[in-house]
Amino acid sequence: MCKGHQSHFMKNSLTLRITLLILLVGAASWLFIYFDLHLIFKNRPQLILFIKAFHPYDAVAFVLLQITQVVAAPIPGELTGFIGGYLYGPLWGTIYSTIGLTLGSWMAFMLARFFGMPLLGRLVKKDVFEKFEHFMEHKGMVVSFLLFLIPGFPKDYLCYILGVSRIPTWAFLVISVAGRLIGTIMLSVTGNVARNEQYFLLAVIVGIGAVIFIFAYYYRDKILESLKKKKG
Repeated sequence: MCKGHQSHFMKNSLTLRITLLILLVGAASWLFIYFDLHLIFKNRPQLILFIKAFHPYDAVAFVLLQITQVVAAPIPGELTGFIGGYLYGPLWGTIYSTIGLTLGSWMAFMLARFFGMPLLGRLVKKDVFEKFEHFMEHKGMVVSFLLFLIPGFPKDYLCYILGVSRIPTWAFLVISVAGRLIGTIMLSVTGNVARNEQYFLLAVIVGIGAVIFIFAYYYRDKILESLKKKKG
């Protein structure tokens, strides 16, 4: 293929991808507004009622919501993880959440891999992207796994960022599943404890989680810089 035809093909391909991206964003925005998902995700009782309304397929609805909160990165995932434990207990809450988070992470990863920087520029803030750019350029699979482990880091954004890196899909899935697992278990256990009204135990778990989260959030930039130096 000559350079002129190749350039024309690449230009048409980019135009097609941007058009598909605009249609995808438009459709997603309409669904969120039509089903009031932007409000439901902020209200725990309303979200629980929304999931229960799909009985006997409420577990499927819950998995779909977990997928949605990963793909729509700005939506906080702590609430849905908590509700998983509240509705289904620590075991099945963890299983259902892991299925949803894995599928959502894979979809975010593949969307970024297909659409590339046009999508990344719309979803991920410049300062967030710059923080993770070092790992994206150097693969950094071990470091990426550590970032999935640490509370307070934007894991959903990380899925998109890693999607434009050279990391293999299988490696990304292993990293995201293993890295999210501890946090998922903790949220499921917390939700189950809250449902059983074990308030003292709930206070202890929430207190420990809050300390870890505050520490990780407060020192997130220092942790990131430390990981960069070790990787270097």
